[in-house]
Amino acid sequence: MLRFLGSSRRFCDGVSRRNFLQIGAFGAGLSLADMLQARAAGSAARKQPSRSNKSAIMIYLPGGPSHMDMYDIKSDAPKEFKGEFNAIQTNVPGVQICEHFPLQAKMWDKLACVRSIVSVDEHSDSLVMTGYPDRVNRTADHPSLGAVVSKLRAETNGAVPPFVSLRGMSRGSEPGYLGIAHRPFTPSGPGNANLRLTNGVTESRLDDRKTLLAGFDDTRRDIDASGTMRGMDAYTEKALEMVTAGVVRTALDLSKEDPKVRERYKGVEQFLTARRLVEAGVGCVTLSIGGWDTHGQNFTTLKRQLPQVDRGVANLIQDLHDRGMADDVVTVMWGEFGRTPKVNNNAGRDHWAPVMGALVAGGGLKMGQAVGATTAKGERPKDRPITVPQMLSTIYHQLGIDPAITFPNGAGRPMYVLDDRETVKELLG
Repeated sequence: MLRFLGSSRRFCDGVSRRNFLQIGAFGAGLSLADMLQARAAGSAARKQPSRSNKSAIMIYLPGGPSHMDMYDIKSDAPKEFKGEFNAIQTNVPGVQICEHFPLQAKMWDKLACVRSIVSVDEHSDSLVMTGYPDRVNRTADHPSLGAVVSKLRAETNGAVPPFVSLRGMSRGSEPGYLGIAHRPFTPSGPGNANLRLTNGVTESRLDDRKTLLAGFDDTRRDIDASGTMRGMDAYTEKALEMVTAGVVRTALDLSKEDPKVRERYKGVEQFLTARRLVEAGVGCVTLSIGGWDTHGQNFTTLKRQLPQVDRGVANLIQDLHDRGMADDVVTVMWGEFGRTPKVNNNAGRDHWAPVMGALVAGGGLKMGQAVGATTAKGERPKDRPITVPQMLSTIYHQLGIDPAITFPNGAGRPMYVLDDRETVKELLG
């Protein structure tokens, strides 16, 4: 199988993080027809429809962002803990966030943060995307949230893939025991090319090719008493529909947006693409921004990256409200862990698993608040420890998906989507 490698980013563990694409529109070497057939086969074995058509946008901050310098500023802590940034008041009394988030501060009634999430110390997106650490997933193969959405909605999405990753493939985006048919569509390089008609092939010529294909199929059908070819026709038609309808291709084409809108998202275009994809009907979109493994020069890096995040989040959430989609799209932004409350000798912060934070918005969740609190120096949850699976359980709940449903793993054993299925009641209102 061919693999195309993109830009490399190396974290402190020496592991190279690359955005990569494998030949095949769904990252698995499958033709569109093959993918649709495999997906339908899995769905036919166990149909568990979700109760709604809400969507999720998962914003991943790779490397572990500093909770102390974003949504949990400790203004009264000693300088070596507080760091260089100051807190500013949001438009919700009693809630303060980082001074480099002025746009979010003005719209905090549309946002919320959770400040007391307990994590694990590993450079992987597995925990926040699946609910299980990478060291567990290497043997258990738990699926990502996007893969679960794909499994439950594959038969109803028509020409739109239910799961799209704007950051290529990663450990956390894998479908695990749900099967490769539920890998995300990765819309760049060959993946995007597969959504277009080949150069010189018009829809009229495509119709001619469909007729020729049907002729060959007639011959094969004569010797196929089982009816397999009749079934394959449906999957071929769906694949052709995905190419010719152009719904996803249109969503990915930012030139179709008003120039003023594109200017607002300049430098953070993935947030605009994510909004356009959920508008088109995609059930789960993941994206990433920046590099947050700031063992050194933490504040220099964050002075550059936090304003970008602020602009991307503020534009995305405001657009969803303006389009009447706020309650239909739940957004979460987080990394793999927090960073040490005490600044090190390199003006950096090191890994800190005892606590991290997350931003959430929309999906019918209760906004305008900060859930949970940390100790005076930001070292650990003060009185409301919340696990990553509990956050994911809350997202599943808002998507109309019961995290207590089970799917068979490779050995046929029924597996819960999440083992820790408690929700964050404060967000549910």
